Amino acid sequence: MKKIRAQKQIQIISLAVLLLVSTGSLVRASDVNDVRSTVQSVFEQLKSHNYSQLYDLLPDSSRNRMSRDRFVSALQRAQDFYQLDRLEIGGVKVAGNLAVVDTVLYGRVVAPIQAEGKIVVQQYLLRENGKWRVATGDQGAVRKFLAANPGFSKGFRIRPARIYVKQDNRWVEFNPRRR
Repeated sequence: MKKIRAQKQIQIISLAVLLLVSTGSLVRASDVNDVRSTVQSVFEQLKSHNYSQLYDLLPDSSRNRMSRDRFVSALQRAQDFYQLDRLEIGGVKVAGNLAVVDTVLYGRVVAPIQAEGKIVVQQYLLRENGKWRVATGDQGAVRKFLAANPGFSKGFRIRPARIYVKQDNRWVEFNPRRR
């Protein structure tokens, strides 16, 4: 009788541990999906020139430093120089309210020259009030994020953005310092 009771207790404990582990995995998978969805949404807003809605996806600190009108105006001025085509979303790392996503944005430079281009960049996101906010362009927020989480880059190498243009069917890194 004691042996059966002990086996049932082991089974119950095993089931509880399994539920805890699988629940943790579901939360992480959900976070990763939410982060991917946010990055995709930002890309779609950029591609369709819907800059006012894109402003709402910035962290509070970015919105406190820049008005909606100034943000929209800056992006509208830049839209004459490039056209976005597609986005590849790679690795995602989530740690609490912080996330980093490897992305590749493909498009075309339309002025002052015409060329096919791509930007390899990590997107930085912060979760505020339960929603993921994109802080990629806010270097102050990114530096604060990295300083507050020095262990975050372990297992996920933080890299600067790289820009490429296609020449002779090859991607060549664009480095304005060399020019």
